[in-house]
Amino acid sequence: MKEKLTVVKVGGAVVEDERQLQQLLKDFSAIKGKKVLVHGGGRKATKMAERLGIETHMVNGRRITDAEMLEVVTMVYGGLVNKQLVARLQAEGQNAIGLTGADANSILSHKRPLKDGVDFGFVGDVDAVDGQVLAALINNGMVPVVAPLTHDGQGHLLNTNADTMAGEVAKALARHYDVTLMFSFEKKGVLSNPDDDDSVIPEITRTLFNQYVSEGIINGGMIPKVENALSAVEAGVSKVIITLATAIDGEHGTVIR
Repeated sequence: MKEKLTVVKVGGAVVEDERQLQQLLKDFSAIKGKKVLVHGGGRKATKMAERLGIETHMVNGRRITDAEMLEVVTMVYGGLVNKQLVARLQAEGQNAIGLTGADANSILSHKRPLKDGVDFGFVGDVDAVDGQVLAALINNGMVPVVAPLTHDGQGHLLNTNADTMAGEVAKALARHYDVTLMFSFEKKGVLSNPDDDDSVIPEITRTLFNQYVSEGIINGGMIPKVENALSAVEAGVSKVIITLATAIDGEHGTVIR
């Protein structure tokens, strides 16, 4: 029987909110067994870019990462946010180690091609995650804290979506562990009514997802999040939970199987 492992993804909005972040780190530290934290940090990157006089460009919620913005996200994701999380987890008794995909060649990606005529710049789509490398760290008592940066093997860092990173890391580790993937964000789960925070859909399967999308119940940015979760389950992850950042201590929210 495989050992249990939990991969938790925390978004930029939670990283920005001190109360939520403090609770999440305490709850994350209290999770029994092996664990990995994958983080975003987009809001901090936008604020840092503004301080440096660099304009932020977004298309459909996705950041355009030109050469200047790549420097900003590298500083913020791989430096400021990652090392703050590592230090705070150390204070919680967790032997955390901060990583980007370039470290130990753990996550390779390729530069995203033009999509609908949009050049996203130095944005990477994941090709491979070395689960063996991550498992070696984990089995030696470390807690990987993964920043949303990958590399192409040719010396270039690439900005990569944190939800995608969490899903791909969970898939790679599912070969070694019994993996639960948790997406923590500002809502209690996937909502059937966006105006009612208590209208949480308790469980979603591929069939139910297709039905909810066709009925317009699941739409917008929630579609790729759930699609990511279903892809992880179909690749061997035991289950995915989408829940509040302050509720990762149990099976609250929406469970995707």
